[in-house]
Amino acid sequence: MSTQAIGLFDSGVGGTSIWKEIHKLLPYENTIYLADSANAPYGQKNKEEIIHLSEKNTEFLLEKNVKLIVVACNTATTNAIKELRSKYEIPFIGIEPAIKPAALNSRTQTIGILATKGTINSELFSKAVQSHKNVKIIEQIGHNLVPLIENGMIESAEMRELLEIYLNPMIEQNIDYLVLGCSHYPYLIPIIEDILPSHIKIIDSGEAVARQTKTILEQNQLLATAQKPQLTFYTNKGSAVLKSLLNTPEAIIIEQSF
Repeated sequence: MSTQAIGLFDSGVGGTSIWKEIHKLLPYENTIYLADSANAPYGQKNKEEIIHLSEKNTEFLLEKNVKLIVVACNTATTNAIKELRSKYEIPFIGIEPAIKPAALNSRTQTIGILATKGTINSELFSKAVQSHKNVKIIEQIGHNLVPLIENGMIESAEMRELLEIYLNPMIEQNIDYLVLGCSHYPYLIPIIEDILPSHIKIIDSGEAVARQTKTILEQNQLLATAQKPQLTFYTNKGSAVLKSLLNTPEAIIIEQSF
C-alpha cells in the first residue's frame, strides 16, 4: 500500500473531468491536482511554452512527493509528454483524443474531432490521424471554448453559439462519432447532446485514463487501500469556478501563485 498521492495537472479546471473518473475508480487514493488557470489556454501556445509549463507543473507536483503524474491535458500530452518522460523518472500517464475507438466503430466511416489548436497541430495527433486513413476525420479547433469554461460561462449563449458553429458542419457530413479532444470539453456534453442528433456518440478519454492509472499503480505496487483520501486542489486563478465544477465537499482548494 502506498499513501503517496496521485498528481494531476492541467492548463486549468478541465482536467477535473479526468480527476473525477480516477477518483471514482480509485476512491482510496490521495490526489493532488494543479490547475494552471492563470496560463490557460495551453492550446494557443507554442510547443516550447507548453513544454516549459508542463515541466514547471511537474516539478510542483514532485515537491509534493506524488507517486505518479497524470497529464490531464490533451495539449500538454501531445506536445510535452515525450520530454517529460525523458527528463523525470516518475511514471506519467497522458491523455490523447480517443480517435481509435471512434474510427474502429464508425459505421459511416466519418468521425468528428473537437480539440484545441495545440492538440490538432501536434505531431502525436497527426500520427494518430494518419493511422486511420480508411476513415474520414473532420478536425475542428474549439476556439474560445476553454476560456469560456475557465470563466464559468458553460451555460452562456456564446458557448452554445460557438458549439453550433463547430458541430453543424460535422452533422452535415454524416459523422456518427464525436471525439472530445480536450479535458475541458466533457463539461460541455449536455449542450453538445442537445445539438447533435441522438445517433451520434460522444467519446472522451476519462475512463480510459482512469483504467490506465490503476494498471500502472498495480504494476508498481503503489495502490492505496481502505483509507480516507485527501483530495487537494491547487489553482493560481479562479478557485470559485474550480469549486463549482468539482462539487465535492471534501475537496481542499488552495488558491496561490506558482
